[in-house]
Amino acid sequence: MVTTLMKALACCKVAVIGDLMLDIYIHGDVNRISPEAPVPIVRWKSQRAAPGGAANVAANIAAIGATSILVGIAGDDDAFQELSALLQSIGSVDLGGVVLTRNRATTKKLRIVGHAQQMLRIDREDVGPLEETVEKELIVNALAAIDRCDIAVLSDYGKGALTDRVIAKCVARARASGKKVIVDPKRQDLSVYRGATIITPNRAELTAATGLPCETDEEVEAAAMKARKATDSDFLLTRSEKGMSYISGAADAIHLQTTAKAVFDVSGAGDTVVAFLAPCLAVGLPIIHAMKIANHAAGIVVGKFGTTVLEPDELVVALTAPDLEDVQDGRILSLDEAARLRLAWASNGYSVGVTNGCFDLLHPGHISLLAQASAACDRLILALNSDASVRRLKGPTRPVQNEASRAKVAGSIKGVDAVVLFDQDSPLELINTLHPDVLVKGADYLEHEIVGADIVRARGGRVERAAIVEGQSTTRLLARS
Repeated sequence: MVTTLMKALACCKVAVIGDLMLDIYIHGDVNRISPEAPVPIVRWKSQRAAPGGAANVAANIAAIGATSILVGIAGDDDAFQELSALLQSIGSVDLGGVVLTRNRATTKKLRIVGHAQQMLRIDREDVGPLEETVEKELIVNALAAIDRCDIAVLSDYGKGALTDRVIAKCVARARASGKKVIVDPKRQDLSVYRGATIITPNRAELTAATGLPCETDEEVEAAAMKARKATDSDFLLTRSEKGMSYISGAADAIHLQTTAKAVFDVSGAGDTVVAFLAPCLAVGLPIIHAMKIANHAAGIVVGKFGTTVLEPDELVVALTAPDLEDVQDGRILSLDEAARLRLAWASNGYSVGVTNGCFDLLHPGHISLLAQASAACDRLILALNSDASVRRLKGPTRPVQNEASRAKVAGSIKGVDAVVLFDQDSPLELINTLHPDVLVKGADYLEHEIVGADIVRARGGRVERAAIVEGQSTTRLLARS
């Protein structure tokens, strides 16, 4: 059923009209305060870029195989070139509707992150009124995109692309052609979106628009019904840790609890909701089923750091996670199986750790390392060097025990939830695939020597150095024999 659904979603075309952004994250370590001023010094470790705003919506739609036609405004600058390259690398994003202008810069948000904590954000943006010629071109492109698509999304971040005229023209064209239009709003005056099929504010936005609290289910329903009078639209309210609610004039309200067990970062969660809601409604799913899928998608992204594009496999695993619950402790998995299991665990709110090594002749040092690694996370994957890998690293007389024996013994130890064999000399590919929340290695390695540490930290994870049991090693054991 899920496979059929994903195939159907991949056939959709979605017009995404709104404010394009480029999100930049600079990750680093913070170990001291500057002597020049009372500010922390961030030692640069890594940098990544991601589509933001309407571009993030388009990217998530494209990531599941659907086609998104993106319409908005961007500067004729390096930021747009970088954003364009990112989008093209993700999937089918048609950028022909983007209006380039030399009078405005592409909106760019630069975030400085130290130890997975956002410390500073610098915004580069132009939010002044659009030139008349730019607005006219934007409207022409938006209407053409709606004509070509199954459904439309208006992603309003208040950066200037969605003027009153643009919104009115888009809503009118969608309604005239019998197509749904979903609005992710920014305005306090929601009446500007009048006629939209569904408006998707968060709690703070609906409270600002109506002056009413939005904490309990009853309060949400009252606020949404007030907003409906001004918009003639249904409302899907995203409520962070309280899930989401749908209020229409035609049926009872629907309230869904969040699927996220841990909320790490809510950046882009609203984008993810509309990105999955739109194609689901376009293929004819009832609102309750579309909400459940969007809820699962949002539950995954809030467990990650920063603006993130959801991978199709992540959604499939989230929707089929119960199928993986029968995995037994110590099961030997392929890397693909381990990746699916890691996603299933994440969808259930579990932190996932990885440690790696040869684990040839098991000794107290190994037991101590695995115990410390297991204590650092909810679920532990042991990455075990294959026989060929061990021979390259340790010499022709190693390993003493073959990989099947080593995996069976290590997998039976309490706290080891799965074992994965890898044939490379380095576990870098495996770590890049599994994206662990915690990477554990012995304290005999300095942190900068630990393979994959930069990948884990860049995702907001952490690196743990386990205490060493002195005098314990396979090499020493063999020397005594």
